[in-house]
Amino acid sequence: MQKIILASQSPRRKQLLEWAEVPFVVMVKETDESYPANLSIEETAIHIAKNKALAAKTSEALRDLTASSRLTPDTPPILAADTIVVLHNEIIGKPKDREDAINILLRLSGHEHLVVTGVVILHDGKEIAFADTTHVSFNALSREQIEFYVDKYKPYDKAGAYAIQEWIGVVGIKSVNGDFYNVMGLPVSRVVRALQNL
Repeated sequence: MQKIILASQSPRRKQLLEWAEVPFVVMVKETDESYPANLSIEETAIHIAKNKALAAKTSEALRDLTASSRLTPDTPPILAADTIVVLHNEIIGKPKDREDAINILLRLSGHEHLVVTGVVILHDGKEIAFADTTHVSFNALSREQIEFYVDKYKPYDKAGAYAIQEWIGVVGIKSVNGDFYNVMGLPVSRVVRALQNL
């Protein structure tokens, strides 16, 4: 498979692409993650992912890469993604601090929530965009368990204040309906199919 540009600094997304043996280079340009209020949950995730992809497409680093390899700016496929957590139709972002992380997990405890990842691939003037949704149900967790997780794993860079592949996922998650890897940050099998279809 052709090497792609991954417009994400997420260690989880990098790991998933490595597991899928998709060759990539990381190229990230800081972007605004705000979104119009009238978008659906799926459209919101895609909107943010598209902004990340477009930012990478216009970055100086990409221009340098394509110039040095005599490629046009559209030649390397650019992959971007954004994952959001939704509880009772409310988007739960990344925690601001320890207390916010604890409060988020107390809200998720004993309930089902959605994990929605928007994916955008830009290549040679074409755009592929889709969203993948996974239903995740948490067991009831005590405040002590939640504080242990937050203090040990410090999930401040994660939407919903948790990572499914860590302790809380092993102990606290009751069921997963949908793509497990989507919860990690990328519906990687669907992404691979999309890249192959290019």
